Amino acid sequence: MITAANDDSLAQILLEGSGALLAYAAVGLVLFIVGFYMTDLATPGRLITVIREHRNPNATLLAAASTIGVGLIVSVSIYASHGDLLEGLSRTLVFGGVGIVAMTVATQIFDRVVGISIKQLADDADDKLEPAAILLAVANLMIGVVTAVATY
Repeated sequence: MITAANDDSLAQILLEGSGALLAYAAVGLVLFIVGFYMTDLATPGRLITVIREHRNPNATLLAAASTIGVGLIVSVSIYASHGDLLEGLSRTLVFGGVGIVAMTVATQIFDRVVGISIKQLADDADDKLEPAAILLAVANLMIGVVTAVATY
C-alpha cells in the first residue's frame, strides 16, 4: 500500500533527480559547444560549413571524435560524483574544460611534431577520408578516455 509519505518522498526524489538531470545536461551542452568551437579554431573556415556544405569526411570525423571524447569526460565526471550534485557539476565543468584543452593541445602537437595538419585534412579537395584523420581522431578519443578515467 502506498501512503502519502511515500508519495511525498517519491515526488521529492523525482523532482530533485529531474533538476540534477537538467543541470548536468546544461553543463554537458556547454562543454560540447566549447569543444566544437575549439575544433573549429583549428579548422580553416567555419567547421560547420566544411562539414555541411563541403561534406569533408576528415573534418566530420575529427569533430565527431572530439565530441565523443568530451562525452566520455562528462559521463565519467558525473558517475564519479556519487550522487553529490555540486561536486558532480564542478567535476564535470572543470575536467570537461581540461579535457577540451588537452584535445586541442594534442591536435596542435600532432600538427607540428607528427606532421598531421588538420588544416590540410579539412581543405582536402578530393573529400576522401585520410589515414591521418583517423589517427588524429583516435588520439582525440584516447585523450578523452584518459581524461575521463583520471576524473574517477
